[in-house]
This record gives sequence, structure tokens and C-alpha cells, in this order.
Amino acid sequence: MATSDPTGGDKVVYFGVININENGRTLGSVDIWRSLLTKEMFCEEKRLGILEIVDYIGMPRIEKDKKWAVAVSRKRKGHLRWRLVKLIREGGFSFADADDKTVEVNVRDFKIADPEWWSFLVEENVNRNMEVEEDR
Repeated sequence: MATSDPTGGDKVVYFGVININENGRTLGSVDIWRSLLTKEMFCEEKRLGILEIVDYIGMPRIEKDKKWAVAVSRKRKGHLRWRLVKLIREGGFSFADADDKTVEVNVRDFKIADPEWWSFLVEENVNRNMEVEEDR
């Protein structure tokens, strides 16, 4: 399946998925699309049981200095424990959790370094099942 990129003659194609699992049960997934020309990735979060339509149209873009990542709460359980984020390389970072509450964490080399949250990069886990019960 391919879709035209509104910025020109590029094509964006479905690239893969990451299934987010807890104790072997699927909580949701991240769909990954990629540009054929630029190799730029576009990601979309899908939670089981959430039927809301996203507030943007088209492929979600990310700034060149950030990477797609999944932030995982060490304290929560279930489908509200994870969130797709546009992670910075280094420093203080804030994002909205699944309840739309602001979370502030420290990031080192595109990884969340926090006692309550951890993360993994999308680009390193395409077409994998990620078990979020593991504490990293």
C-alpha cells in the first residue's frame, strides 16, 4: 500500500509495526510508514479500545533532530502505560501521558533516564513484539 506525499513526487509506503504487549497480551501497536526517497519515518499510535480519530490529517512528521520512541511507565499497567513520543537526544523532555497529564523526564542519547519511565526507539524495533512488562 502506498500513498502520495503532498510535498512532491515521493511515495510513502507501509514499513511495519511494533506490537506493544504486556504479559503476552497486546495493548496496542505503532504503525510505521516510510518515504521511499528520503527514508523518513512516520508513525501512528494505535491503542486497543480507543476509537478516537487523531487530530491531524496525513502522515505525522517529526523534526530532524528527534526520533520516534515509545515511552513506557514503570508504575502503570494496561493500555495507559505507554505513549508514542518524538524524543530528543539529550536533556529535559516533557510529553503528555495517555491521560493527557504532562510528564517530565531526563533523556540521554535518545533514551529516557527516569525512575518512573523507560523508552525504546521505533527505528530499532520495527516488526517486533515489545514486551513492556520488562523493566529496562
